[in-house]
Amino acid sequence: MTDRGRVPHASPSPSPSRSPSSGKAAGGDVLRGGPRRSHVRTGVPFALLLPALLGLAFLLLPLVALLVRAPWHSLPEQLTSPEVWQALRLSLVCATAATALSLVIGVPLAWLLARTDFPGRGLVRALVTLPLVLPPVVGGVALLLALGRNGVVGQWLDSWFGITLPFTTTGVILAETFVAMPFLVISVEGTLRAADPRYEEAATTLGASRFTAFRRVTLPLIAPGIAAGAVLAWARALGEFGATITFAGNFPGRTQTMPLAVYLALQSDPEAAIALSLVLLAVSIAVLAGLRDRWMTAS
Repeated sequence: MTDRGRVPHASPSPSPSRSPSSGKAAGGDVLRGGPRRSHVRTGVPFALLLPALLGLAFLLLPLVALLVRAPWHSLPEQLTSPEVWQALRLSLVCATAATALSLVIGVPLAWLLARTDFPGRGLVRALVTLPLVLPPVVGGVALLLALGRNGVVGQWLDSWFGITLPFTTTGVILAETFVAMPFLVISVEGTLRAADPRYEEAATTLGASRFTAFRRVTLPLIAPGIAAGAVLAWARALGEFGATITFAGNFPGRTQTMPLAVYLALQSDPEAAIALSLVLLAVSIAVLAGLRDRWMTAS
């Protein structure tokens, strides 16, 4: 007898069989947020590989030649000679003083560009970064026309205070500051733009002045950017040549820095020039090693 009022139960459709390994893999992919992406290695086209290798060789060959031809046996003697030591000492002192001056006037300038909005801010930023692309010799000529004895400002410094800046150690510091400070300003301004301004606003609402908020809140936040910019500025000041020789001259013991000493030594003592070049190379490598975490990211 057939039960017409009862709906027959449909047998469940067989589910596709899954192996334990596939279920484990699927569960692992879900836990990891999706399927894994396999790294596909593709061949490098020869039309790109050859120019890339040529470019790498072009950049490395001069450095390798410098290391191969270096007078390693007489290097300590070369670096301790009076002329080389004078250039080393003067370069270190002037580069450090230029970096300190850049910090004093460059950090407030970076804060002004990053935190305030005023007419012509884009033009001011372009003028600040102009020394980056300006030929250093042109920068030295501009400094000479501005701060020389007959310069726009230098004539008043000479007549009123008896201050003469060209062809002095102070002139070296000013020339290095002119070409190095934009590196600091750009680094600090980028760090300030990345920092959250609400911390400063919270400090001002709690009664702190703008300067106190900058000193107690902003400076600790942007300290890594300031350090990176200071290192870049110091390295750029240490290697400055064009603006220095144009504005300050090349007087041993007074304005002759390491790049100027290298240029002069090439004409009379090539081994001393190579020794000084090795010092500048070591400084450049140290700067890159110190900033590797800021410039390079792990793949």
